[in-house]
Amino acid sequence: MAQPRQNRALIIVNTNFCSSEGDVTFGIRKGARREAEQLSRTLSRLNYKVKLMHNKTAKEIEDLYQQECRREHGEYFVSIISSHGKEGVIFGCDTEPVKLTQIFQILSSEKCPVLTQIPKIFFIQACRGQELDLGVVVECDGGEPEGKPGYFSDYLSIPPQSAVMFACSPGYVAFLNICGSMFLQALLKVLEGEERHLALTRLLTRVNWEVAVGRQARGTYEGCKEMPCFVTNLLQDVFPFSA
Repeated sequence: MAQPRQNRALIIVNTNFCSSEGDVTFGIRKGARREAEQLSRTLSRLNYKVKLMHNKTAKEIEDLYQQECRREHGEYFVSIISSHGKEGVIFGCDTEPVKLTQIFQILSSEKCPVLTQIPKIFFIQACRGQELDLGVVVECDGGEPEGKPGYFSDYLSIPPQSAVMFACSPGYVAFLNICGSMFLQALLKVLEGEERHLALTRLLTRVNWEVAVGRQARGTYEGCKEMPCFVTNLLQDVFPFSA
């Protein structure tokens, strides 16, 4: 009997940044490399063939996703991006921007038919703005929540059968220190525990809770909080980490 194809995971982590003119405009992301290596080992144990890439330019990042369109895939495809960013954008190590919509278009049904029916799961560890979340206790018994319109319009282009989870809410900072990021450390905790057997949407909700309730920033931003969020167009429950 033929062995089933192994699931694939692509992890891209940028820690050092320098423009083509030699200018260093972004700070070094201490702790991100070790965290990515931890995620690589964990996903490998969960039946993923992991490709871990360090310090890639904007063009190289796009090329890596183009290459995935020519690979043989198992039941799931997982991608983790850890870099500097802003709303709708992550930065290559050359400080050039990569629009997330461009990545999603590369993996669209028209351009990447091999992944059309395969659930695609993205975890984005990057800032989405410059606001700080100071954390509040909210009591509410009615009314519409206030918010800034249009933040999710870019993500209407996510490929079919996909889920995208962001480290923070639109407009806010995502925190990282030498021990790692609040978001990906929470993801690691869930993947290494019994929660990994949950359906994906329940698992992502557990990550939300772990970050929002159980973690806060250290150092200069001591006490600041973070609220991850996710969007999905999956049509059924999936169990991508229940190996």
